Amino acid sequence: MTEKRTMTLNLTGPEMDALEGLAKEKDLSKTAVIRQALRLFQILDARLANGEKLLLEDKAKKQSELVVL
Repeated sequence: MTEKRTMTLNLTGPEMDALEGLAKEKDLSKTAVIRQALRLFQILDARLANGEKLLLEDKAKKQSELVVL
């Protein structure tokens, strides 16, 4: 495992509320939520950089949405 380093993260009230809500909903620490978000962003960024597209599908509504980041 790599060495852990510490950083300070300043969030707005709504951002902190969102982070705390996700942590509670997923039964994770706020740090774990941030780590998962970072990994997801890395994956999406790499795939988009390779020319892939991000599509979200709602099977119930039979709709797809192209997401542009």
